[in-house]
Formats: sequence, structure tokens, C-alpha cells
Amino acid sequence: MSKKQKNLEAKLDEKQDQKVDAISQGVVEQKNAQKAKVKNDKKDKKDKKKKEGKGGVFKKTKETMSELKKVTWPTFGEVVKKTSIVVAFVLIFGVFLFGVNWLLGGLVNLLIKGTFF
Repeated sequence: MSKKQKNLEAKLDEKQDQKVDAISQGVVEQKNAQKAKVKNDKKDKKDKKKKEGKGGVFKKTKETMSELKKVTWPTFGEVVKKTSIVVAFVLIFGVFLFGVNWLLGGLVNLLIKGTFF
């Protein structure tokens, strides 16, 4: 190889190394930026919690009352209707479980004693 070719290859290698270094530096900077962002987010959350914590009982009571005003309460008839539906389902499910328990108990007795009950 001639001197020109060696110099040219050396320059190309140097440029390649610079590109790799630049890419590596960019990746490191990007990771550092992400870490800084996470730290800032955590700090912002802490600051927000501190701000939310201030205000005392009176402020919380006032906020609760304003939220309760937004609630649409069911009528007495709706409450009775929905309660009766829940009670009916509980009774039906209770009868079903009683039947399954009785049947399985009878089968176990059949295996052990030879009689259903």
C-alpha cells in the first residue's frame, strides 16, 4: 500500500470512530435525559402531594359536600325494586347451593354406606 492509501484509510477509520463516539455520546445523553425526566416527574408528584395535603379538614369537608351535590340519588321505589332483586337472587342461589350440597352428601353416603341417606 502506498502512503496516500494508508493516510486515506487512517482518515476513514478516524471518521468512523468519531461517528461511533458521537452515536455513543448521543445514547448516553439520551439516557441521562430520561433519568432527569424521571427525577423531575417524581419531584413534581411529591410537590403535588404536598400541595394537596394542605387545606385541612374544612377544605376536605367543603369538597365532599360539593361532590355529594353532584350525585343523583335513586328514588325510594328504585331502591325497593333493586333490593328485592338482590334478595331474590340470594335466595335462588342459596336454594341451588343447598341442592348441590344435599346431592353430593347423598353420593358420598352412597359410596361409604351403600345407601343414599
